[in-house]
Amino acid sequence: MDRPRVLVVDDDPDIRGLLADALAQWGYEIVPAADGVEAVALVQHRLFDAALVDIWMPGMDGLQLLEQIKHHDPTIEVVMMTGDPMVTTAVQALKSGAYDYLVKPLNLDELQHLMSQVVEKRFLSRELSALRRELGEQLTVKELVGASPAMLQIKDVIARVADSDSPVLIEGESGTGKELVAAAIHRASSRARKPFVPVNCSAIPDELMESEFFGHVRGAFSGAVADALGLVRSAHGGSLFLDEVAELTPALQAKLLRVLQEKEIRPVGSTKTHSVDIRVIAATNRDLEAAIAHGDFRQDLFYRLNVVRVTMPPLRERLGEIPALVTCFIRQLNERFHRDVTGITREALARLMAYDFPGNVRELENFLERAYAFGARGEITLADLPALGPGSPAAATAAAPPEEPIPTLDEAEHALIVRALARFRNNKDETARALGLTIRTLYRRLKRYRIT
Repeated sequence: MDRPRVLVVDDDPDIRGLLADALAQWGYEIVPAADGVEAVALVQHRLFDAALVDIWMPGMDGLQLLEQIKHHDPTIEVVMMTGDPMVTTAVQALKSGAYDYLVKPLNLDELQHLMSQVVEKRFLSRELSALRRELGEQLTVKELVGASPAMLQIKDVIARVADSDSPVLIEGESGTGKELVAAAIHRASSRARKPFVPVNCSAIPDELMESEFFGHVRGAFSGAVADALGLVRSAHGGSLFLDEVAELTPALQAKLLRVLQEKEIRPVGSTKTHSVDIRVIAATNRDLEAAIAHGDFRQDLFYRLNVVRVTMPPLRERLGEIPALVTCFIRQLNERFHRDVTGITREALARLMAYDFPGNVRELENFLERAYAFGARGEITLADLPALGPGSPAAATAAAPPEEPIPTLDEAEHALIVRALARFRNNKDETARALGLTIRTLYRRLKRYRIT
């Protein structure tokens, strides 16, 4: 196991020195900070296993620092220290997430025992995370990172609606973390021990959608050599997550509406219906009201799904959360790649925070994973992020705003379809193949954009 890294925060240099000497002798790596501001800056670009924090400090006190640390990285175990013990202060610290509370003058034997408990807890947490990853549960147990007003509101909505069975509609651009929100709702609900079944509606061919969703009986069609349960019945007792729900065909939209109303399904080729107990959570990166206006989405299905509505903000509207996201991803990538990357340099972090991330959180994660794939060790530097280096498109985006207005997604898609049709002389089959669409999806787009 790597040497546990401990942040020691105290405005008294003698105390910092005493703790640094003792902890170093016990096998810890020590990083000192003289005040809360310095400590926050360190936490934002380095990884720590634990922190020893004095409560009474000028400027930012220990309780304020505890809140900042926990907002940035909830996995850091924080032990509070004070020379003026007050019961109310101790209770407040523990409620805010402190691991424990020590009174000065410190008893070094007591401190050593407490730190060994902290390290043991961190070790067990890592083992649990590794086990969950092996079982394929990593996505559903990730914490939602961020303490911006928008993210705090989303967390509050999750806490309030998790235990109901009401459908939830999650809106947001691609890469904003809609599936994480859906998984968080499921894990916080009474259905947590039952299946969470994610479905990418845009990835299922139109001709297979009904069978994939509702299952089939043997002999229902060519190739149906055995009964199939289907995605809906696979989620029985749990939650069915419909990602990109706007891509469902009109026929399947009607059948899904019936499932929500009647709580039963009928497999393809069967005359028998089956009762299902599921909670439906849907997500889309499209404006469903606009899709309804264009005739692409059923209004009655929209009303069924839109009981609880969650809107995920794009990363460019919450750039202040990038340090916390970077820390979260580095911890995850350290486990995946069996590395001990200790953090990110201030220069690299500043460049990330100056970029507007059109790919949102997924793009940030990809930047960091690429750094690991090319061998990043120690601290991640700007050299490990070539996409943000001088002369790169990302760096140019970060350095200056675009001079020309950016078209909307609908405008860009309309222009692309028109160009493709012109290139293939209005041959719909060739156009659909070139755009990576099914012919049915292309016709829906032509109707939506009134392209003749």
